[in-house]
Amino acid sequence: MSHHLSGPNLRSPMDDARLDLTDLFAFTVPGGRTVLIMNVHPVAPAVGAAFHPDAVYRINVDIDGDEHADAAFSFVFSPPVDGRQTATVYWATGAQARSEEPGGQEIFTDAPVALGAQAQVVEAGPYLFSAGLRSDPFFADLDGIVKDFQWTGVDWGADKNVLGIVLEVPSDELCPDPVIGVWARVSLRQDGRLKSVDRGAHPSLTAYFNPEEAKEAYNEGDPAEDWATYSGPWTEVLRHTGGYDAHAAEEVLRTVLPDILVYDRNRPAAYPNGRTLTDDVTSARLAMISGGKVASDHIGPHTDLLLDFPYLGAPHPG
Repeated sequence: MSHHLSGPNLRSPMDDARLDLTDLFAFTVPGGRTVLIMNVHPVAPAVGAAFHPDAVYRINVDIDGDEHADAAFSFVFSPPVDGRQTATVYWATGAQARSEEPGGQEIFTDAPVALGAQAQVVEAGPYLFSAGLRSDPFFADLDGIVKDFQWTGVDWGADKNVLGIVLEVPSDELCPDPVIGVWARVSLRQDGRLKSVDRGAHPSLTAYFNPEEAKEAYNEGDPAEDWATYSGPWTEVLRHTGGYDAHAAEEVLRTVLPDILVYDRNRPAAYPNGRTLTDDVTSARLAMISGGKVASDHIGPHTDLLLDFPYLGAPHPG
């Protein structure tokens, strides 16, 4: 899967789907604007889904290439009441961006969350924001992958929903330099402190590379530590699954470790340079894992995507 069910034993972190990061997207749109999308809650029901009120959902942005956050957008949500929920969005820079606590400038306060079929779009100055139930853009023949690449032609994600967080900002205001690195994190407040329970940027890493006993530690970790921690064991995975030698494995792993999605906005977004909603990341990961022996799962992108903000399609009915 992309980043769905990223806890141990193909379960959501802490067995709570609200805390389960599914995908991260970064691309530009006309008008010199950058779009960042963070999806959570795999297989979200059409009725009753809501963001966790004790969680901090965050998109981190590395501007100088040091693998630490220089800017961060934090999203916190009110407790849902009678099918209604609100969101507050913070934009932090510098030292505040390195704290897991939401802080910095409030750019949206008590914005309505769409927990039904109709998207809620909120505008504040040059910023656009939307959060709520949307169709899942992830596409893959998961049954075929499980059945040793005997393809079924069935798109697992065709009728699934997620909770989407969509933010559109002026590109130059986010960072004048065209190259940024982004990753997402979900943290849960427990006993007065925030604990990271899920994180990631590149799709389908922990599912393919990490044994079950390593997944919780991965979700708690920081990208700056990724190469030292995971390059060794992940090289062994590539040796086994794709016949890589050490040099070839290192070359491939440098594209996904550290787990930060690098995006040069002077070039068209196409994974792994950023990621659009139609990029075939499943085929890219299968080719990587297999050493090129499995090139595609033959499933195409979804056709319900929107041309305009919030870009994610309307949710599927229950």
